[in-house]
Amino acid sequence: MDLASIIGLVVGVVLIAFSIVFNETTLGLDFANLSAFLHFPSAIITFGGTITCLITMSKSLGGFFGSLKSIGLALKVRNFDEEATIKQIIELSNIARKEGLLSLEEVAGNIEDDFIKKGILLIVDGTDPELVSGILQTELDAIESRHSRVIQFWTDMAAMGPAWGMIGTLIGLINMLKSLDDPSSIGPSMSVALITTLYGSLLANWLATPIATKLKDNSAKELTTKEVMVEGLLSIQAGENPRVIEEKLKSYLSPDDRKNIGTEDAERE
Repeated sequence: MDLASIIGLVVGVVLIAFSIVFNETTLGLDFANLSAFLHFPSAIITFGGTITCLITMSKSLGGFFGSLKSIGLALKVRNFDEEATIKQIIELSNIARKEGLLSLEEVAGNIEDDFIKKGILLIVDGTDPELVSGILQTELDAIESRHSRVIQFWTDMAAMGPAWGMIGTLIGLINMLKSLDDPSSIGPSMSVALITTLYGSLLANWLATPIATKLKDNSAKELTTKEVMVEGLLSIQAGENPRVIEEKLKSYLSPDDRKNIGTEDAERE
């Protein structure tokens, strides 16, 4: 699990709860205050309205639940290491240079990443470089499209939460204004009016926006790593010198990260 994401979500809840129960007068905690912030009709309006909108916007009910489950991807550590990928490409280029491209078929059996394995097998089969590039780029586009749909789901949630919170606020205000002659109804109506806005803001800023941002960052890292693979594999197929491949792929890294890849990793003529 991604410890940073877990800590962020948990600490966020703790700080919000603390601000609710903290009593400035006694400088202590008054947990009775929590009841004022737990309002079932407000939750129905805000969360129920947001969910129904997202279901309507989804292509299918399965698509909705699939996108919702993507929260697990945001809380999972994703290992996309460009440096390790570049070193792996350099190692493959050294093998291909010494033993030929066909020798990579045996190496591919020990590689876990399906994307780079697919590229290696295409090269070993003697596929035209342009076709290899086209096939791998098509897969990259498909990956990016899938990621974009999931990210958009959470972005939409971040937009719908406050919107439905505002709808709840309007409902509360309407109920309050039509019952001004009954003082006992003003409090419950104002509760709906204010708490729905709070729920909508929490849904957007505590959960949906951070998840969307995390997924977007993970997607960018994965796509960059796979672009390194494509560039490296095409360079190997073209028979380029491992040292040249190394310098080319280093362009994907920041200046500080480039120091971690020494030229001794590449074969020199």
